[in-house]
Amino acid sequence: MPIAVAIVEDDAVLSERYHELIACAGDMRLEWTASGVAAALQRLGTAVPDVLLVDLGLPDGSGLEVIRAAKARRPECEVMVVSVFGDEEHVVAAIGAGASGYLLKDALADSFLGTIRELRAGGSPISPSIARIILNLARPPGGSPQGAEPSECDLAEREQEILSLVAKGFNFQEIGRLLGISNNTVKTHIYRIYRKLSVHSRGEAVFEATRLGLLDL
Repeated sequence: MPIAVAIVEDDAVLSERYHELIACAGDMRLEWTASGVAAALQRLGTAVPDVLLVDLGLPDGSGLEVIRAAKARRPECEVMVVSVFGDEEHVVAAIGAGASGYLLKDALADSFLGTIRELRAGGSPISPSIARIILNLARPPGGSPQGAEPSECDLAEREQEILSLVAKGFNFQEIGRLLGISNNTVKTHIYRIYRKLSVHSRGEAVFEATRLGLLDL
C-alpha cells in the first residue's frame, strides 16, 4: 500500500512543492494538506495518515497541537517536524509531543522523499544541528544521568539492545535483520519500551533512556 502522507504547512509555494514530489513517487499518496492548526485538526478527525509532516509556526497556533492530536488518534502515525526553528525549546517540545523526526527546512530539498521512506521504515531523520541539541540535553554537565534510577524502568535485555540500535540510527527492518527477528517483533518491543519509559516516539525514547543512564551514546 502507498504511504499516506499529510502536510501541515502555511507556505503555499512550499506545500505545493511537497505535493508535486509526492505525486511523482509511486509508493506514496497525498492524504490531505492543511495550512493551519484548525484545518489540520479537522482533517485529522476523518483521516490520520501514515506520515505527517508538520511545520511548528502556523498562523493560528503551534504545530505541537497537531502532533499531539495525531498521536492521540493514531499512535502509529509517524510525525516529522519540518521547520525553520532549530532551537532547544522547539526541539524538546516537538519530541515530547511525539515527533520521531526533526528537519530544518533548508536541509530538506534534496532528500524529501527519502526522509519520508526512512521515517515510515522506522528511522528518525534528524538534521545534524538538531541531533547535537538532543545529545547535549541528554548529557548533563558532569556526565551523570539525571532522573530516576535505570532499574525503575526495568527494560529487558532485548529491549535495551533494540533501543541501542534505534539510537544508532537503524530502522525497524534493519534491526530485525541484525537480531534475526521479524519486523513485527521489533515493533512489539518498541511499544513496550514506550510504555516503560512513558514516551510516545523513538526520539523521545532515546532522549529519556539516555537521560536515565540506560544508553551510552
